[in-house]
Amino acid sequence: MSATISPTSLLPRTLDLVNCGLVVLDSAQRIVLWNRWMAARSGYAATRVHGRSLFEVFPELRGARVEKAVLAALGAGVAANLPQGQAPAPFPLREAGSFDGARIEQAVSVTPFTEDGERYCLIEVRDVSGTVDRERQLREHAETLRARSYGDGLTGIANRRYFDVALDRELRRAGRTGSPLSLLMMDIDSFKAYNDHFGHQQGDACLTAVAQALAAMLKRPADVAARYGGEEFAAILPDTTLEQACAHANAIRAQVAALALEQAPAAVWPVMTLSIGVASFDKARLSDAAALIAAADRALYAAKRGGRDRVVADGAAIAAA
Repeated sequence: MSATISPTSLLPRTLDLVNCGLVVLDSAQRIVLWNRWMAARSGYAATRVHGRSLFEVFPELRGARVEKAVLAALGAGVAANLPQGQAPAPFPLREAGSFDGARIEQAVSVTPFTEDGERYCLIEVRDVSGTVDRERQLREHAETLRARSYGDGLTGIANRRYFDVALDRELRRAGRTGSPLSLLMMDIDSFKAYNDHFGHQQGDACLTAVAQALAAMLKRPADVAARYGGEEFAAILPDTTLEQACAHANAIRAQVAALALEQAPAAVWPVMTLSIGVASFDKARLSDAAALIAAADRALYAAKRGGRDRVVADGAAIAAA
């Protein structure tokens, strides 16, 4: 029959088997317990640190959140969990056996307790590097998916979904600050004739070429070039008056014409052209997305009726000027 094993004799080995760092400090901040996990990742054996101040072993912890948490635990008996985002790697700990690798990212908790009338605190250090990496990968994946959901798969510029988000954002900003904001609605002239004559594959190439020409003309960070649908494009121009937007629209129209993409025989013009309608934010009558888009659309259709390959501004705005 085997002898009964005392729980006390099992304690040191048990603490060494725990898969996290365990440090116990006495009321003078001296180390009284330092498990094998800590030794393997700090490079300090327990015999080297016993009886020394934690802040003598790791001077960089002075004045940091770890010291504040230890003082609160030993002084007022307050427990604490240190947020990872503010101090992802407070202790200079590395993978076991690594002396020059990156620090492991840590979750740290400090818990006070009393033994024989004296206050101590237990510091638990957990390696959360894997969790942080997974969270980072998930964030990057989510950002990639969001970017894909906002991009037009064919042309590479923004899609209608992103256009709606951006226009709403810029309208709110214009309403708040009173800054000008203009919208261009653009349509490739005689695109059905082009598609019918050259085929859908060539039609897709045409859409991409026009989209890239449009994007190249919008150089400011806040400008947005978007495929609105089919052969229709849109441009959001923050801090741009109606007059400035018309000048920019004419430059875009000229840029597309300069591509010299041969048109179908049934088209009005011999090369690919754009018709563009322009409207600008007006707090009294064009202060929401639907109204602003409708005004730019009316101007676009006026450009179509007027012979295509031209820019027409919102008629109500011109009449009021």
